Amino acid sequence: MLVESKQVAIIGGGPGGLTLATLLQKKGVAVTVYERDGDRTKRMQGGTLDLHTESGLAALAKAGLLDAFKANYRPGADKVRVVDKQTHILDDDHTKNVTTTFGDDYHRPEIDRGALRAILLDSLQPNTVVWDSHVISLESVGNRWKLLFQNGTTSVADLIIGADGANSKIRSFVTPIKPVYCGVTIVEGQVYDSARNAPQIHALLKGGKIMALGDSKTITISAKGDGSLDFYTGWKAAANWAKDSGIDFNDSQQVQAWFKSKYADWDTLWLELVEGASLPLIARPQYCMPLDQSWEAQSNITVIGDAAHVMPPYAGEGVNMAMLDALELSESLTSDQFVDIKLANAHYEKQMFVRFAEIGQETLDNTDWMHSPGGLEKLVNLFNPTE
Repeated sequence: MLVESKQVAIIGGGPGGLTLATLLQKKGVAVTVYERDGDRTKRMQGGTLDLHTESGLAALAKAGLLDAFKANYRPGADKVRVVDKQTHILDDDHTKNVTTTFGDDYHRPEIDRGALRAILLDSLQPNTVVWDSHVISLESVGNRWKLLFQNGTTSVADLIIGADGANSKIRSFVTPIKPVYCGVTIVEGQVYDSARNAPQIHALLKGGKIMALGDSKTITISAKGDGSLDFYTGWKAAANWAKDSGIDFNDSQQVQAWFKSKYADWDTLWLELVEGASLPLIARPQYCMPLDQSWEAQSNITVIGDAAHVMPPYAGEGVNMAMLDALELSESLTSDQFVDIKLANAHYEKQMFVRFAEIGQETLDNTDWMHSPGGLEKLVNLFNPTE
């Protein structure tokens, strides 16, 4: 096995990095995950994730974690209500008799991000994850890498895999290609105890999801298992809007004034989001790697997930792509068909480039039409193709 005697370092303890770590460990590979969080409870994890049969769920099955997933996912959390800006329900999964189950092509069960992370962490050998390890740079030392961390520590690895997200430090050591702004900015927030702090929206959610479109804007809301909800608002804006707006998203009055102006003609019910939100809200300009990206494989470094192919969230593919990256890379690195790690990395990267070209295009298309005047009608028709 190519990596049998190698020390593998995975940078980033998100779903992609942790999935890769457990898959490699099951093959006997010495792997360490370096994560910037202080510990597993240090940072509140984001919203819910829908895992797909051919990608996220396939990776969990390969890792022997499907039963753990089934014990922790949230049945019904995948049910979507499509509404207009006045909260009229135009499509409602709660009223449909269509059901799917594990193994079905279109089964997309939801799990809270924190619960998925816990499943993956608990599957690893003790001390696999080194917390409080924020990589600031790499140094090439012969055929190996020296990692430099913000806390002053260092480490050495034979193979580095960057799973460190959209703002990856590792990506620049793999390729000079940079992500491109896709024209839409998201402002994201969370409401704790939504039954009390956003009661009307909590009732409308019904434990699932809301997709609200109108005036070339979107609001997407997901219920979480702890009684909170996550939301993100989206619209077409300049790339530097968040900086130039001057809005302090930690100031309740400024946040509410911004929302009332941006969503001026929307039902007052939506104000519950910003009135009940935990501050600060986070402004996220949406970027996407070029769909035709490629680079020459290296023998001691590669990237997966958002570090390899960051894209907007409007196709629900981000975490699934990352976990499929982990599955395909782990199989390449532990295969006997390649004579060296460079060829194994190249095999994985070639598959990843092809997948991303297709899924990235779908994502960009969705991002564009959802934030256009006809977005709501198109979404309803998409959910009801025979009507």
